[in-house]
Amino acid sequence: MKIALSRLHFPVTTLGPGRRIGIWFQGCSIRCPGCVSADTWAEGRGTTTVDSVVDAVEPWLLEADGITISGGEPFDQAQALQALLQALPRSSSQDILVFSGHPFETLTNEPSVSTGCIDALISDPFLDGTPQTLPLRGSDNQRLHLLTDLGKQRFARYQTPLEADLRSLDVMFDDDGSVWLAGIPRQGDMHRLGALLDHQGHKIHTTAAPSREPRHDSLLP
Repeated sequence: MKIALSRLHFPVTTLGPGRRIGIWFQGCSIRCPGCVSADTWAEGRGTTTVDSVVDAVEPWLLEADGITISGGEPFDQAQALQALLQALPRSSSQDILVFSGHPFETLTNEPSVSTGCIDALISDPFLDGTPQTLPLRGSDNQRLHLLTDLGKQRFARYQTPLEADLRSLDVMFDDDGSVWLAGIPRQGDMHRLGALLDHQGHKIHTTAAPSREPRHDSLLP
């Protein structure tokens, strides 16, 4: 089965407990203003097969504590998502966390949700400019659903207000010299980072989508 992906990475330590395999889907129909991953919106990029993804991540499974699937919008490719979840040869101790911008109520009949393939699910669209005090959420309207016993065990601490040790980002480098971050930044961080680097004379392009309102915060001295 075909699947459109943005990237794969291991280890990811900022999108769930432990050392995780990160799988980012390509394509998003929701397109929230202020999204930090606007590069994953476009369709028609990075098409591969579910079998190829499984082959690519299988060597990492020996070391991974879990798998995080984000995007993009995974449920825009619901059949491919279900096929991938069924094909991944994970152990009983490895959890799966999925991020979606859709309301949970619209996802309850999706097989990947209703059959227990997903242990924890973050639902609802990102709302730029609203409070952000909860871990794994870009805005506090987003909800964490613990769908299995494993999900309740692994993600219970993420139901409480954000702790200092969870406020971090993974930094990765691609072969072409591009730098990218994984995790949940504070709202406006990517815009502030871009302004700071530009002020220092660096050429910078971030993937953060424009906000609804102009930002006045800055890291500039």
